Amino acid sequence: MKSQRTRSQDRILNLLKRLDRAISAQDIYMELRNRNESMGLATVYRSLEALKLEGAVQVRTLANGESLYSTMQEDRHHLTCLQCGTSIPIDKCPVHDLEAQLHQSYQFKIFYHTLEFFGLCTKCQLAHLSGSSGS
Repeated sequence: MKSQRTRSQDRILNLLKRLDRAISAQDIYMELRNRNESMGLATVYRSLEALKLEGAVQVRTLANGESLYSTMQEDRHHLTCLQCGTSIPIDKCPVHDLEAQLHQSYQFKIFYHTLEFFGLCTKCQLAHLSGSSGS
């Protein structure tokens, strides 16, 4: 049973569709202000939460704790560097079969999934090695 969306939710959803990329709640707030469609930051967060629970937006939490929202309803897989924050998308999904099994076994409606590996990118590994070799 889907409840009717509020005007704020519709405006945020339309913005996310137009941007076609993941964006933080604060950046959504600023984008709306820049487009003379401003709303309170708390309203942005409430609307995003409702849209997330409806399955209309997906959220990805970065290593620094920042959440990015998007309408792209697809599975996301990344290698994320803990030092510089670089996030490298990976194409292959090792968990699609597991997702189908979970849906079947638990009758759980899955909107999307994320898979994230955390570590150091090549650049940060080299910087770390060169920085520690002088000790």
